[in-house]
Amino acid sequence: MYTKQHLRDLIESVDSYINHGGEQQSLHQMRKGDPENGMNAEDSSRSFYSFVPTEHQPIDNRQRHSRPGAPAAHYWAYLFSVIKMRFAAPLAAVISILGATRGIADLPPPPAPESFNVVELPLPPVAPTSGEGACTPDINPHGTGCIQVALDGFQAGGFTPDGHHVVVSVVMVGAPAAPDPASIYTGKQLILVKADGTTFPNGDPWKCLSCAVAPENAVSLDPLRNYPQAFRSGDKVLWGRNIVDCDGEPLQSEACAAEKTHIYPIHWNSKPDGTGSGPRELRIHPDNEHLAWSSFTERGGQFCYLGQLALNPDPEDGVPRYDLANVQLLVDPNTNPPIEAVGSELRLHDDAIMLGELRGFSGTGDEITYVGPPVESNNIDLFAIHLITGKVRRLTAHPDYADPIAFSWDDEWFVAMDTRVSERQMFMSGMRHVPPLIDLVTVTVASSTRNNGRRRFFQPVLVDRHGDRGDYYGQQVNAEGDDTDGAVNDPNWNGRADPGFSPDGTKIVFWQGLVVSPSCGGVNPLPCPESTADGGREYRLMLATRLDHEPKAVPPVFEVPESIPWATPYCPDDFEAPPLYTVEPGSYTLHGQAFGVAHVRIIAGNQTVNGLQRVVVHYDGYSDDGEHVLDGTEDVTVTVTPPNFWNNRVEWYSDLSQTGAVNATKKTSPGGFFLELDAMVNIFNATGNLTTTIDGVVYQRPLNGA
Repeated sequence: MYTKQHLRDLIESVDSYINHGGEQQSLHQMRKGDPENGMNAEDSSRSFYSFVPTEHQPIDNRQRHSRPGAPAAHYWAYLFSVIKMRFAAPLAAVISILGATRGIADLPPPPAPESFNVVELPLPPVAPTSGEGACTPDINPHGTGCIQVALDGFQAGGFTPDGHHVVVSVVMVGAPAAPDPASIYTGKQLILVKADGTTFPNGDPWKCLSCAVAPENAVSLDPLRNYPQAFRSGDKVLWGRNIVDCDGEPLQSEACAAEKTHIYPIHWNSKPDGTGSGPRELRIHPDNEHLAWSSFTERGGQFCYLGQLALNPDPEDGVPRYDLANVQLLVDPNTNPPIEAVGSELRLHDDAIMLGELRGFSGTGDEITYVGPPVESNNIDLFAIHLITGKVRRLTAHPDYADPIAFSWDDEWFVAMDTRVSERQMFMSGMRHVPPLIDLVTVTVASSTRNNGRRRFFQPVLVDRHGDRGDYYGQQVNAEGDDTDGAVNDPNWNGRADPGFSPDGTKIVFWQGLVVSPSCGGVNPLPCPESTADGGREYRLMLATRLDHEPKAVPPVFEVPESIPWATPYCPDDFEAPPLYTVEPGSYTLHGQAFGVAHVRIIAGNQTVNGLQRVVVHYDGYSDDGEHVLDGTEDVTVTVTPPNFWNNRVEWYSDLSQTGAVNATKKTSPGGFFLELDAMVNIFNATGNLTTTIDGVVYQRPLNGA
């Protein structure tokens, strides 16, 4: 067993050699960070191994900044002689010690498992049809409306600041005709649901916030009304591209009545003439003043933005609205790309600032969360970036796909909706420590197989703020159950966006959708389950109470600076979208951080999003951690047919083997694996097989349409 003390002994031995020879700076200085020798505090979190080159590693290829200079060849030889003489251990064992001290050693041990009590929260009753008058007094004696069976239009958000209510978007149907007072309960509406077992004064456990708002108080509502999020001020709700404003009154109070409520659209000048792609995936900052969002480009890409909300009650053109001011494009023009070509070599930059799709903010608002570029091949993960420093943290590392995320208000936990419970992605991404080279052409399909049409394969997973590490991959919130129809862990009920924490961290709210046709039934190989929810509806709202978690105080909210140091000011008058990330076609070499090499050929394609069509990689004893050794070849070609840049067809050939810490293979059938996916539809359609086997466990591709 090799310990950190062994490592210290090794360092002292090599230090002694260096100090007596006087030819190189000490490893002790390298580890600590010595500004006089070209190192800084950022380097101190990395192992010295990264800075010691070999004949096959002239520079560290996984650092964000290149480091000049290197110890002499005889120094490297001496280091190995010390390793052999003092420990008689394989190189991989020493590298393992070094890797353990890099990053993970600075993190606390994983938390103990928790216990949860998971229940379903009440929603309005379900009307049998959407026809006029279908919501009868027998169904709802209070005359406060009914909701539809279908999942479309339903979406739950987080808690209000009192911790007792949840904001929810529903579709109401079956209302009687006017002038019946119940005629207002129709169409897409925003409601408040009790999460503490109590009711509102009328006896309902819900209250409609938008149903009776006068037309003059809700002019030109934007049709995008999703991802409801309560402001921490407690008097407003972000509802898609709209803000429901209760004029300073708490949403749950009787004073928050229809006559006091206004619904304002959100306006963003994405082009000088006011046209252009609108904001999507909007998320409110905890300060109640800033908003972040994503927006598609015209060629199958998207960028993320941050702006400040400003109420414009009387604009020169248009209706009263909230304008997005001081908009900043969340792109760092000076960052290194995730994969960089330098001469004939490739360098990987795991800390590249490149936001894929925005997911929200940390609990205090000091970080933005997002889906980022893969660090490991075909492994789509969540990241966080600090608003001032630009420091990037990888939050999830499990090979499966993670997307929706919510942080606790005290920043100590997050819940991610993840496919790790279903192992949906393991056939493609299960082999770990493979550099993301073929991802230059596979990232669209890798990020789209996690769904099948409207079906998600998500379940809520609780992870501490430090994220996945070692063998710790969090804890499924709704794992307790008997897997029967309607159980809290019924795999046919799938998690959706977004979950949320109560302010004190003791409760988690999430919602689920039931798999329905055409994702099951008919010609689909999967049978459709019967809904066990009220009225047979296809969705349910769930509340998990953390039985072992003590209530926590809410810390102060982070103050967003006027200008984000690493972002780019946005002005529609002279804005030119930055080019999408790509790599110049050619033949390259990528050296493993530990040892080995990958020979890479990148081939251009005019019709693709990033200008690349094919990537061929041959691994020869490649390893980044000294424990997982990779050999074999992957060859992937992507075909895109404009104008639909979201539709990708890949021709995939894999014959990889991995030895060392695991015995794994990733192989396609002899004729290859052909997969076609539209990222806007997500219907799995493939011929041939792609299979990953890890220590005897076999992960097969999904069935078509399943």
